Parts: sequence; structure tokens; C-alpha cells
Amino acid sequence: MSVFILALDQGTTSSRALLFDQHGTVVAEDQYEFPQYFPEPGWVEHDPIEIWESQLRAARGVLEKTGTSASDVAALGITNQRETAVVWERETGEPIYPAIVWQSRQTTSICDGLRERGLEDDIRARTGLVIDSYFSATKIRFILDAVPGAQARAEAGELCFGTVDSWLIYKLSRGRVHATEYSNAARTMLFNIHSLEWDPELLAMLQIPAAMLPEVRDSSGDFGRVDADWLGAEIPIAGVAGDQQASLFGQGCFQSGMVKNTYGTGCFLLMNTGDTPFMSDSGLLTTLAWGIDGRVEYALEGSVFSAGATVQWLRDGLGLIESAAESEGLARSVSDAGGVYLVPAFAGLGAPYWDERARGTLVGLTRGTTRAHLVRAGLESIAFGSRDVVDCMAQDSGLAMDQLRVDGGACRNDFLMQFQADLLGAVVERPSMLEVTALGAALLAGLGVGFWSDREALAQTRGEVQYFEPRLDEADRDILYRDWQRAVDRSRDWAV
Repeated sequence: MSVFILALDQGTTSSRALLFDQHGTVVAEDQYEFPQYFPEPGWVEHDPIEIWESQLRAARGVLEKTGTSASDVAALGITNQRETAVVWERETGEPIYPAIVWQSRQTTSICDGLRERGLEDDIRARTGLVIDSYFSATKIRFILDAVPGAQARAEAGELCFGTVDSWLIYKLSRGRVHATEYSNAARTMLFNIHSLEWDPELLAMLQIPAAMLPEVRDSSGDFGRVDADWLGAEIPIAGVAGDQQASLFGQGCFQSGMVKNTYGTGCFLLMNTGDTPFMSDSGLLTTLAWGIDGRVEYALEGSVFSAGATVQWLRDGLGLIESAAESEGLARSVSDAGGVYLVPAFAGLGAPYWDERARGTLVGLTRGTTRAHLVRAGLESIAFGSRDVVDCMAQDSGLAMDQLRVDGGACRNDFLMQFQADLLGAVVERPSMLEVTALGAALLAGLGVGFWSDREALAQTRGEVQYFEPRLDEADRDILYRDWQRAVDRSRDWAV
């Protein structure tokens, strides 16, 4: 009897593989980093072969560590860095150009051209996204322009495009399956989130041939099988989701109004909005959460640009702390931030301000200000930025939120989690097992092969949860947030 699910967590800097049992417990994991390439300022690229080889090595490694046979694995799930674009030859499986990473700004001029054509509203209405080089569509256009003859070959059906999930499915299945699923397709800026198909007009706008696009399937279901040569036996590929949607699923946010926040370099907040695609008036993205049994669910997504990066700046830029862990004790050593607010707008501000000219700002300094106050203000800024996005979600959706489920490295900080609960007036729920992104991929795969019977069974995999109850009264909460907004105003429209 197959007793494990194998999850591949393909990230921006490393490829990981985790083995889960039926309780949702991580039995073992393996991980390998791969190189980042920066051929020009603002460009970020990967070698797709290095992605594939590192991911295969991790998958083999986690089985070897535990002495697990591939025949003991009921299914394989994939979660991946989103928006990164790969184009390869259909026959040989060889990439024709480096993968253009989600972070890369090398397609800014293509985005400018779309805006100049007045296409912003049309693209947003169809895809739920804003025109930005973040998304995959302009990356495909760039590759087809950069490689001689690529446009003609794409039109002839000789080339495949895929986000990283599609690339891994293609390689794992030895070219038998060229597919993606709803959450990744929704991040390409080519997929109509209402009709649930590749949008012919969007393809025409960018002259991208439909022949190179993957088939879009349910997030939990049949994506073919891992070829037996790779891991020793065939394994069904049965669950796929982009990393943030996988985290939403792994957190068990199955009902409308449920929100998760991943505290990483930045914060990624997603709210499940059920079968309704709410179009945001505050600049949030409308996206697909997943598709299961022929039914899709939608989400609102917003991000805080600087979260863990703020703590890194306090450590490396200012030298106020020697480690991220030290920040918690320092923050607790003072009763409050002493009126100090740090607005970490190092690269501008996102929702609801959308000010790319904003810059990082410290306000409220006095002679009594200490490094403890500054560190506390830095941690508090992460919670304030998250409150900004949560308020936008509530306004756009009309859905009330009384709990926030959290994951990511910075959520280990108890002070930050308590302050987040206080600032939201909502319970913050932190699971003991923080590998919820990989767990989401595993749950989708297990659901696809009957390893878990239904969502009720999936909910049992969350394990122990620590709850942070709000302690601050509403009047004090409102004063803190009002002063945060005053500080934000002082950071805005600074850069020329």
C-alpha cells in the first residue's frame, strides 16, 4: 500500500522535495540551491535545466534518505515559483532561452507599449491583473523576439511555453504531458478568469500563438505520471498549484472570507472569495485560487513589499541586531515604539497607496529613541502593512475576516504575531507545521488519488495550532493605525 505523498516545492532560489504521511507530517525533506543570473541591471534569469536537475536531485534525495521506494508514493504534487516563463522545443525538451524570472524587469518596455495602446482596463477585466512585467505574457513575447525564428516555430507548434509547473510536468513525464492548472494559468496575463480559457484577444494583442500554450486542468487531478526511469517507478502527478495558492490550500482556507498571510521577504496575503471574482477598487489582484472537480474558486491577492526584508535591513543595513531572532527580545524590552514609525517604502508602496515614488521613512524620533524602539517600529511596520491589505480585501469583497492564518519565516516571531492580532482585532492562527506551501501541493495530489477522501479529511492535517488573541482595545488600535497612515503620508511622492 502506498503510504506517502511526495511534494516538489520549486522556489526562486532552491528546489525542495518533501515526503508527507497521511497525517500531513513531514517525514523527510531534501533541498538544493541553483544559480541566479543577472545578465543586465534589472534582469533575473534561471537556467531551466538547472531548475529541473536540482528538483530531480531533491526528489531522489528525499526517497534515498528514508529508504522509500517510489512504489510507496501514492502521488506527487508540485508547487512552484509563479509567473516565471520557460519556452522549450516540443520534440527535444531543450529550452530555447533562459527562464525569465517573475522578479525580472526586462519586459518593462513591452508593458509600456500595452499601456500606450490603452489596454489596461481590458486586460484587467479579462485577467484580474494589472499590466506588469511581473506576469508571464510579456516574458513570452520577449523570448519570441530575442530568438531568431522563434515566432515561426511557435506558430508551427514546434515550441512549448510553460510556467515552472508545466516545465516540470513535461520533464517528469518525458514530454508526454504539456499541461498547467488554473492558479498558474491565471498568473500569465493571458488567461480569461471568467471564461476559463486562454483568451484569443489577449493572445492576438501580444502575437502569442495558441499552439505553444499548455492545456489547463483542475489543480487536483490527472497530470500524467512520472516516468519510471526518474525515480524507479511510475508515480501519478495529481496536484499542482502556484506557491501562494498552495499555501492558501495548505492553510485550509476553504471558505469565502478566509485569509492567509505568508511572511517572507515580503508578505503575500490571499483571501478566498469562493465562486465570486471580486474586482478590486484598491489595486488588489483578482486571481484563481484553484480548480477541483470542474469547479474553480477565486481569491483576492495583495502584497506587502517589505517584511522579512525590513528585518534584514535592521540587521545588515543599520547593524541594530545580529540576527532576526534577536528582534523579538529587543521589541519586548520596551513597552511601545515610543511614537516611532518606520515606513519601509524602500521600493515604493503597494495597495492601497500605489506610490512608486514613496521612499523609506522614519518619523517620531526623539532623544529618548533607542535601538529597541527602532527595531520594534520595524516589526510593527510589517503588521501595519498587512492591515492595509486586509482592509482593502474587506472593502473590495464585503467579506468580514475574524481570523488570519499565517506561515513563513517571520511568523515565528511571537511579538509580531501578537501585535498583528492586536492591530487587526482578529485571531491570528499559526500552525506548528509551517511547511504549508508544500503541504498544499501534497493535499491537492492526495485528494486527486483518494489518499485523502475530502476536504474534511484534509482539515485534520493542520495539526496543532497556536492562537494569538487580540488584547488591544479598539480605541488604542485606531490611534496606532491612524498614526501609521500619517507616517505613510510623509513617505509619499518623495523620489523625483
